Order: sequence, then C-alpha cells, then structure tokens
Amino acid sequence: MTTRGFHESFLGKARQEDGNVESSLVLIPLLILFLIAVELIVATNLDFALAQSDASSRAISGIVTSSDQVIELSSPDSFTHMKLLITRRKHSLPQLVPGLVALLGGNAVVEVNGAAVMENLN
Repeated sequence: MTTRGFHESFLGKARQEDGNVESSLVLIPLLILFLIAVELIVATNLDFALAQSDASSRAISGIVTSSDQVIELSSPDSFTHMKLLITRRKHSLPQLVPGLVALLGGNAVVEVNGAAVMENLN
C-alpha cells in the first residue's frame, strides 16, 4: 500500500466517525462535574457521621458543652425521665473550583446536627 492510499483510507475512516471530538468535549467537563459532586457528598456525609458519633459519646458520658442543646422529653410514666442531646457541627467545604463560591454569592459551610438520647446516671 502506498502512502497516498494509506492517507486516503485513514481519512475515510476518520470521516466515518464524526462526533467523537464533540462527545469528548462534553464528557470531560461532565466527568469533572461528577467528581466534584461526589466529593461534596462524601464531605457532607463524613461531617454528619462525626456529629452523630460525637452526640452518642457525649450522651453516654453526660458531658454537655455550651453549644449543645438538651431537650427534656415528657412521658406519662413517672419513672421514665428522658433527655435528648442535640449537637451541632459546622465545617467549611473545600474549594474545589476556585472563585465559584464567590461567584454564587454563598458561603461554603456545612452545618449538621447529631442527636442522641442521654443515659440516666442516677
């Protein structure tokens, strides 16, 4: 096969596959957007798990900080006295796209609550 024949057959095959460049131009930004969304979901769920773990350990030990909220739960049974501990956790999100938060005019902060029933220590 001559060089000319090779070039003609290559160009013929390249012309048959129209749209590959366009699809790659769409897939690359879409993949980046998907990875950013996954990173935000993982960061939020991790903060929620930490807040819930913190609430559980504080409810068992009975240690309450000033940022926590204790809710007294009334019960018709006079021997049952329950308290609910609510903890709050505030954490800033990582800047995955520089300038995006400033452009949207928001604040990249995740606020999550953890809840646990406090143990009676009497």
